Amino acid sequence: MLKTGQQAAADGRSIIDRVRAAGVVGAGGAGFPTHVKLAAKADLVIANGAECEPLLRVDQTIMQHQADRLVIGLEAAMQAVGASRGVIATKKHYHEAVAALEAATEGKEALSLYLMDSYYPAGDEKSLIHDVTGEVVRSAKLPADYGCVVCNVGTLVNIADALEGKAVTDKLVTVCGDVPQPATFQAPVGTAMRALIAATGFTGDERTHAVIEGGPLMGHVRDSWDNPITKTTGGLVVLPRNHYLITQITMTVERQVKIAMAVCCQCNMCTIMCPRNSLGLHVEPHKAMRAIANGDSKLLGNVNSILACCSCNLCTYYACNFGLTPGTVMTNIKNELARAGVRPETEQEIALDPSLETKRIPISRLIARMGLSAYNRPALYSPDALAPQAVTLPLRQHLGAPAQPVVRAGDRVDKGQLIARMAPDALGADIHASMSGTVDAVTDSAIRIKR
Repeated sequence: MLKTGQQAAADGRSIIDRVRAAGVVGAGGAGFPTHVKLAAKADLVIANGAECEPLLRVDQTIMQHQADRLVIGLEAAMQAVGASRGVIATKKHYHEAVAALEAATEGKEALSLYLMDSYYPAGDEKSLIHDVTGEVVRSAKLPADYGCVVCNVGTLVNIADALEGKAVTDKLVTVCGDVPQPATFQAPVGTAMRALIAATGFTGDERTHAVIEGGPLMGHVRDSWDNPITKTTGGLVVLPRNHYLITQITMTVERQVKIAMAVCCQCNMCTIMCPRNSLGLHVEPHKAMRAIANGDSKLLGNVNSILACCSCNLCTYYACNFGLTPGTVMTNIKNELARAGVRPETEQEIALDPSLETKRIPISRLIARMGLSAYNRPALYSPDALAPQAVTLPLRQHLGAPAQPVVRAGDRVDKGQLIARMAPDALGADIHASMSGTVDAVTDSAIRIKR
């Protein structure tokens, strides 16, 4: 039963303080500090269990095996923001996860499930909010402006842990693709990607394969497999270097521009199929392609045609029939505009595309289009945490400023101990030791711990 009045407000502050002390950030990839998100006021908290990216199994694993913990975190988040209602949104074909959630929410009148079809990008925050509430969050607005807060299911489990004084030290990660046995591992934050890949039985290396950190559509190819996983890492997708997806992701900007100039026929299919455009947010990738092909920034159109893009890359990997990269072009221009201080404008007119439902792309079709069908296999859950001999913990695993070290080389630390702290008024999150050991090195960007 949720509390009300002054007691609820006091408890809400306590929840936020515990979440901050535990270093909780958005586990779904964005890394927004959760204590800041929970400082809002909202009527509804949505648990995002849609698992937007193909091939990954992290959210499904959490919902199936930690449903009770998820519900504890959801109810705490509701209490912190003053919400009277919580909705767990996931896909209806996650049968085991749905059964576990139904059991965990039984008798809890404030909680309900929202079951959706398997389409991409179902986990996009604005698409999800529209599905659940019917509202469209306009540019330059936040979900809280519409009485809503959205948290990834992994974030909610971390909130439940924070209530018990447990810091964020481990992360569930799906390792999939061209590996002998795809798996979803629990690993200490800071574990080298190479160690997780090897745990699947994979014996190759960087010479023949590449690894995408994140999902196949929105992830990034990492040059070094010795890079560590962070609080936001959800997947490692291992693919042959000659796979179409890898060649697209690693294409140079210069080549993208040359191909756009030579091939783009302005068919507008990228804009027609854009999920954000279908929500009425006026995202128009074809204008970005036209602008770079002609070398004329005036052709970009309204600033929101770029800044409202969510970088889902559906335009690149599904809509474009010519192998162009409008998604990458959009993201590059969006980043340049942001660095220049350009901000989105709130749309005055919102008109939903009447064909919104029919334009939703089934995940199975998207996987086939991307040449990933052979890799769409179960990723077995491995609940026993990996035990690396060393971890490297980046000081920035979140949006905002890097945390500042509070330990020195040679210090002995215990798992869960604070090793880097955020300034009181800065946006960011604390960092904690993900294993017990000795601090081996402290640099401007990371802290390394050895057993």
